[in-house]
Amino acid sequence: MNAATEIAKTAIVLVHGSWHGAWCWRRVLPLLRGAGVETHAVTLTGVGERAHLLSPEVGIDTHTQDVIGLIEAEELQRVVLVGHSYAGNLITCVADRLQRTHPGLLRHLVYVDAGVPNPGDSWSTPHSPETVARRVKEAQASGGLSFPPPDASLFGLEGADRDWVNRRQTPQPFRLYQEPLRFDPALVWAVPHSFIDCTHPPLATIAASRQRVRSEPGWTVYEMATGHDPMVSAPRDLAQLLLAIHHRSAA
Repeated sequence: MNAATEIAKTAIVLVHGSWHGAWCWRRVLPLLRGAGVETHAVTLTGVGERAHLLSPEVGIDTHTQDVIGLIEAEELQRVVLVGHSYAGNLITCVADRLQRTHPGLLRHLVYVDAGVPNPGDSWSTPHSPETVARRVKEAQASGGLSFPPPDASLFGLEGADRDWVNRRQTPQPFRLYQEPLRFDPALVWAVPHSFIDCTHPPLATIAASRQRVRSEPGWTVYEMATGHDPMVSAPRDLAQLLLAIHHRSAA
């Protein structure tokens, strides 16, 4: 199979972060598809247009199956899997599952300003005690079901971009915040992996990931001088970077 065929047969799957949905990739999708790359964006159970499915049972296994379900339904044979923010934890668990059931399917893992967990960590593990306490308190208002989104200015967004994200964000299932993650790091990190560090302004809760990917072997680190939601604030730059990673992974 020649390089052009490999590239054509390698899809990109985009997985959004907390409080978001597939809507957040609206500016990136046409750029990737316009470059001839099959691209899909999943909305996870309990948020976005699937917010009506929010329940206490929504956990990491639910979201793992959301992503794998899309890959299987679309019959994708080669995938560059992209996870933003919270979805860094999620794509790690997805990779563990796919490495066991579909070895060779994953070509690259891309962590977009995202969590990079160790086995047994939860989403909350790298966060400060103050952040954890605040989110636990916020979740109490819903009986522990969910916690509300922050103002999108936290992601470095202003004006119409900030308003657009604020209108669309939905509460995040709270079970995900403290649920331990179980995966085999040897399986996961056998897949080539990159980290996209959004540096202006840097989001404090991603600080541990930024440090880790620069101290451990095997990571390719890219920097973008934009905020935590680059798919909104710098979609062309993000798309160009994802296309470059995709082409190197597929060729």
